Amino acid sequence: MTINEMFGQSGILAILGMGIVFSFLIIMIITITVMGKVVHALGWDKDLQEKPAPVVTASTNNTAQAAAVTAAITAAVSEYRKTHS
Repeated sequence: MTINEMFGQSGILAILGMGIVFSFLIIMIITITVMGKVVHALGWDKDLQEKPAPVVTASTNNTAQAAAVTAAITAAVSEYRKTHS
């Protein structure tokens, strides 16, 4: 087997491999699209559509809780630095 024959075979194998992967990806995209349409048509996604968006409000309780979390993280980092320096 000459080097040219080996290059020819490796090129064919590379194109065949890329073709198989490309075909699989196309089949997967089509399947996911069809399944999304089936789920929507059967109404199995109704619970996701009916939930109202959560309302984020800034209150003093959230601010105090955020401050407490920040203090705990700061204390943990400084303790870690003390023991691992």
